[in-house]
Amino acid sequence: MVIQVCVGSSCHLKGSPEIVELLQESIEKENLGDSVTLVGSFCIGKCNRVGVTIQVDDEIHTGITRENFKEFFKEQVLKKL
Repeated sequence: MVIQVCVGSSCHLKGSPEIVELLQESIEKENLGDSVTLVGSFCIGKCNRVGVTIQVDDEIHTGITRENFKEFFKEQVLKKL
């Protein structure tokens, strides 16, 4: 699985550094280092008013925030591995 986090200027201002940190911690906690590749990406082209845009394999998710991160990780990462 490849997870791309937008680190472009818009998502950066909306918290992408914090989301990257949460992803790194969650991947490590769940021992997914061999199953998940985490990369940064400049604009994915789906800017949203709130939150960060993340692409998991070919599926784009918008509006990821600290508040909804756990649910996103559970549904879009853990359940798909």
